[in-house]
Amino acid sequence: MAEQENEDRTEQPSEKRLREAREKGDVPRSRDLSGAVVVLAGVSALMSSGEHSVEHVRRIYGLGLSYGRDALFSDALPSRVLGMAMHEAFALFAPVAMATVLASLAAPVLLGGLNFSGEALQPKFERLNPIEGLGRIFAMRGLVELGKSLLKLLLIGAVLVLVLKNWQTDLMSTGHGDVVAGMFKAMSLLGHGALLFGSVLALIGGADALYQKFDHSKRLRMTRQELKDEAKESEGNPELKGRVRQMQYQMARKRMMQELPKADVVITNPTHFAIALRYDEGRMGAPRVIAKGLDELALQIRLVASSHRIPTVEAPPLARALYATTQMDREIPATLYVAVAQVLAYVFQLKQAVARGEQPPKTPQPDIDPDLMGPYKF
Repeated sequence: MAEQENEDRTEQPSEKRLREAREKGDVPRSRDLSGAVVVLAGVSALMSSGEHSVEHVRRIYGLGLSYGRDALFSDALPSRVLGMAMHEAFALFAPVAMATVLASLAAPVLLGGLNFSGEALQPKFERLNPIEGLGRIFAMRGLVELGKSLLKLLLIGAVLVLVLKNWQTDLMSTGHGDVVAGMFKAMSLLGHGALLFGSVLALIGGADALYQKFDHSKRLRMTRQELKDEAKESEGNPELKGRVRQMQYQMARKRMMQELPKADVVITNPTHFAIALRYDEGRMGAPRVIAKGLDELALQIRLVASSHRIPTVEAPPLARALYATTQMDREIPATLYVAVAQVLAYVFQLKQAVARGEQPPKTPQPDIDPDLMGPYKF
């Protein structure tokens, strides 16, 4: 059953699943990569302070070889020599220790990023079960870890054998000749050997980082049903969303009807479309749609416009183009400026004619590009 479930997990983990895993402290980590970074940092610190390191080593050796006759018969000699040696050793290894500590804190950030999880610190007593422990050892991950350990042993062992074989003469020559030169050569061999050792660890760590990232993603894979369930959970109940959309539509419709009395003109189809326009030359760059509707809503817009004595102009192509191109509370597109300007000029002339008792002007029929009507072209 477990194998069948793993076979069904073919989908990549979602952002929600990755976030939940991160909150639990489950992020990809590579101990081999961290170890390689720590070793390389320590070696770099040791080699960068080569002359100072050799000087501290020389002083430590000198403490055991140079003291006078009076010091030999002094009871304070051992404690004094030990204290001075510890001081020199601290000065020798302090840069290395500081570099390795900083590297050990920064190395985990290279894979998985910086992450702190309180849940990961909670004790899990089920891990104390010896049967489950044996199961983890003989599981696939346990076998992979065993293979990695054997591979590391072989690679590192082979590198050390090659180093000892090729540097045998240099190692033996450090005991001959000048003491300071021998110490300097020994420190140089130690640094280069550690650098080679760290480089091998870095190769192993890089390969392990790729594997840990792949294994982490594989463990968090999801089935298609889990993706569907998560989508439903994140999107919410469809019925509830439908009610919310209906309430939003009703509220928007109510606000639209409240703004409608401010319109300067209502352009109609004449029965299926109704678009209310408002233009304030001092505050708007172009006429703005403050209400629009189809069929029943268009009828309500015409009734409200009639009750507030807002001029209604029948211009079917322009009405369809405005409905298709302009959203609510947005200015009309530049391609309709001329057509709308003709309608507004007609409304202005109509008001003057009514005030003077003259014949009303002829209703304009602006020429509209059919492509502007979109799906309402026919």
